[in-house]
Amino acid sequence: MTVGGETDRKPTWKQELAAAFTDPMALLSALELTPAQLPRLDLRPAPLQRRERFPLLVPRGFAALMRRKDPHDPLLRQVLPLADEVKTIAGFVSDPVGDGAAQRAPGLLQKYRGRALLIATGACAAHCRYCFRRHFPYGGEGARRERFAAALAALQRADTIEEVILSGGDPLMLDDATLAWLIEALDRIPQLKRLRLHTRLPTLLPSRIGERLCAILAGSRLRLVIVAHVNHAAELGPEARRALRGLSDIGAPLLNQSVLLRGVNDAVTPLADLSEALLDSRVLPYYLHLLDPVSGAAHFDVPEAEARALVTELRQRLPGYLVPRLVRERPGE
Repeated sequence: MTVGGETDRKPTWKQELAAAFTDPMALLSALELTPAQLPRLDLRPAPLQRRERFPLLVPRGFAALMRRKDPHDPLLRQVLPLADEVKTIAGFVSDPVGDGAAQRAPGLLQKYRGRALLIATGACAAHCRYCFRRHFPYGGEGARRERFAAALAALQRADTIEEVILSGGDPLMLDDATLAWLIEALDRIPQLKRLRLHTRLPTLLPSRIGERLCAILAGSRLRLVIVAHVNHAAELGPEARRALRGLSDIGAPLLNQSVLLRGVNDAVTPLADLSEALLDSRVLPYYLHLLDPVSGAAHFDVPEAEARALVTELRQRLPGYLVPRLVRERPGE
């Protein structure tokens, strides 16, 4: 199809990201909402929000999945900055999972024997308000290849590490050339057997999952496992399902981890619906995380006793393979 003599093409994933919502008022306007309907909205001037390095960021395709005129939409709640985030709550800290103590080289974390986590980039396609790394000192965690040198050298020396987890940020925010280079570098480390990739892009920016990316992932000698991050069935629109099935087609097991969030998925029906929708997208539920106590996210917290009761209800409703394992990460354990 052509318009005015030019080919009518879909925007690339980078173009979509560049067009993402960064102004809360613009997002509310698109959803036909007013600030009066969200009395806890963070209405501080944009420069103050940017100073904290965690302003609103949400792709328009993800926003299109939100319900219009609904201030309680579960997808909106995950990304909209609220005044609750600036409250100081006892026990909610900047490094809730002990990432700082686990650093073995710049961008390389090791908490468990046999596997290590590589911060591939500090960039994400959205700023989820409950993110446990919202205060992580990413600093120079950009996509420059020389940044990985120390981490790759440390992995080369660590003959007990058999699995590398690419995380971030989101590792799929790397461009194809840099991601291919990084995976090839990991391929050359002989003791590595598995590559695990944690990503939220199949739902946030499904256009990122294209033929070139799938070919890069499929070309590695390492056994690939992909862990998606989906919290609500409404995130699995047609494009997200296409993206996940495309990743499944390369032969990688697809698992999902969710975070149990107050006002998003803290009831048995949305959790059951999510498990069913994941299976339809060739993804198995894996983990249901209790909220990491990161400062700024206390309003999402669900008590452990309530979470256990929800999982018990899920077991009564779903077959075992659709019930995620309830987990909490404790620093040093």
